[in-house]
Amino acid sequence: MDCRAGCGACCIAPSISSPIPGMPNGKPAGVRCIQLDETNRCKLFGKPERPEVCRRLKPEPAMCGANRDEALAILTRMEIASAPR
Repeated sequence: MDCRAGCGACCIAPSISSPIPGMPNGKPAGVRCIQLDETNRCKLFGKPERPEVCRRLKPEPAMCGANRDEALAILTRMEIASAPR
């Protein structure tokens, strides 16, 4: 599966604990990554400074759903389920 054009859900919903250029402390869940452009494409895609966690994340139907809204909802639920208690 390829990334859905204009989605960016995986760069908004999850928290990222590793440094991101422009976000040295990573980002909290639900916060838009500073590296998303105006069309919700990653400006770091294919570059070595892209965080490892982002490089490992691959789009798949179970995560992306049928549209952007579903992807945001699914990823938000996954983030909540994985949060420390």
